[in-house]
Amino acid sequence: MNKHYFKKVGWLGTAIILVALTFFTYFNRSYAHIYNHIDKSALTTPDRTLSYLIVNNQMASSSLTYVALGDSLTSGVGVDNYNESYPYLLAQYFSGNDKQVVLKDRAVQGAKTQDVLAGLLPAAIRDNPDIVTILIGVNDIHGGISRDDFQKNYDSILQQLVAGTRAEIYVISIPFIGADSLILPPYNYTFDLKTKRFNNIIKELAIKYKVKYIDLYTQTEELFKTSGSHYATDFFHPSAQGYKIWADLIYADIN
Repeated sequence: MNKHYFKKVGWLGTAIILVALTFFTYFNRSYAHIYNHIDKSALTTPDRTLSYLIVNNQMASSSLTYVALGDSLTSGVGVDNYNESYPYLLAQYFSGNDKQVVLKDRAVQGAKTQDVLAGLLPAAIRDNPDIVTILIGVNDIHGGISRDDFQKNYDSILQQLVAGTRAEIYVISIPFIGADSLILPPYNYTFDLKTKRFNNIIKELAIKYKVKYIDLYTQTEELFKTSGSHYATDFFHPSAQGYKIWADLIYADIN
């Protein structure tokens, strides 16, 4: 920087520019850090078949079909075996001692509400389910989907499920997800604020369609703010321990 520059801009102006550049660099790096670490961890969906028949008692007196709708959090990303995912654990709980449960996992890694509408929902309705759980919205938040579009999509999902099935429907709030070592300020505050706003939308729609709203966010927020054994290696997707915590809380709320 030469003397002419300082005469024109001044020391104060230079300081402001340097501070702005520092903040811009930090915001850019901290944002990239989230997705670089998740990508580097290279977690994949565990091996699974579309249908799982879960029988705790060979003399089961009744049966039911359970459909789990969602994204990577529902497909079990973060564990090696699908039987450690929360839908599989829930299916085991539903079976109890005398039920035969057919589990249909209708979840795709990276799915948003629009993807549920376009591809997953029609198949879920054809499954003729007795129980449906929905956990969707994390990718809408990280993908910059507007609240209006999210509300429209989620409303359509519930409207079609209620009209097209006789299932007991349980909508699960978007959980607090992403440890403080992964999602740095200001993005931890930004994503958390969006999560709360989207959860308000989900709760209002659950009331509108008279289906059960399960507040997983509030029950796990403090734990999932920090890294630990409840997280997989990417500090974003739960581990087997984390999914077990979710399954226990969801089932307790259902009952």
